[in-house]
Amino acid sequence: MESEPIVTSAVPAHPGHPAPTVEEIIRHRLSAALGGWRGSVETALPTLAFVGVWTWRKDVTLAVTTAVVVTVVLAVLRLVQRQSLQFVLSAAFATAIAAFFALRSGRAEDAFLPGILTSAAWGVATLLSVMLRWPVVGFLVGAGDPRMAEDPFAWRRDPGLVRVCQRLTLVLVVLYAVRVAIMLPLYFAGEVAWLGVAKVGLGWPAWVAAVAVMGVMLVRGRTPQVVPAPDSEATWEWGHHPQADEGTGPRS
Repeated sequence: MESEPIVTSAVPAHPGHPAPTVEEIIRHRLSAALGGWRGSVETALPTLAFVGVWTWRKDVTLAVTTAVVVTVVLAVLRLVQRQSLQFVLSAAFATAIAAFFALRSGRAEDAFLPGILTSAAWGVATLLSVMLRWPVVGFLVGAGDPRMAEDPFAWRRDPGLVRVCQRLTLVLVVLYAVRVAIMLPLYFAGEVAWLGVAKVGLGWPAWVAAVAVMGVMLVRGRTPQVVPAPDSEATWEWGHHPQADEGTGPRS
């Protein structure tokens, strides 16, 4: 009995239309992973409160207390509105670590040391992931794969998808490198106010800029799928919003 033929090109996901490219598949899956403006505000407010109070009173304990109070208020607002605490909890964890470092040493700039070390660690990790051909962005893309539960590494079987994810991951490598390159000298100089500005500016805004760069790369790329993705049809519809199929009525 003859064996099944090996698929070497993507099958059109929608009758009469070409299969989505690797870039379109990635855009579709990453779109659900981006947070909104409120999450970015909740992440930034404790830092702004810390820097503002410290600049005003030069009191590390008071500055830390203010940041904690702001975090608690944000959490209460989320609970009252019965909304997710995801971003508030992230801010709470970061605030707790920063508070520990600052209160332990009594130096306000030490509140920013955990973030700098974290960025350095992520920078090294993302670079290694590219070198080992297990790019970090690939895991984000794989998380949106309908086959995730049964085959979490299905994304690695498409060499084109891996190559694109490697290029996208390099954008993150640059982002983390920029964060460390700017904030580390400010830390050693004890520039608390500028550290606060840098932390906020290199947080969500820098992430948005990195995503924009990735978006340009994904729009310009035209890498064909080698292993057809199971969500190709959904991706085509997401990108083209067809009103009706040929010979049928409008889709519901």
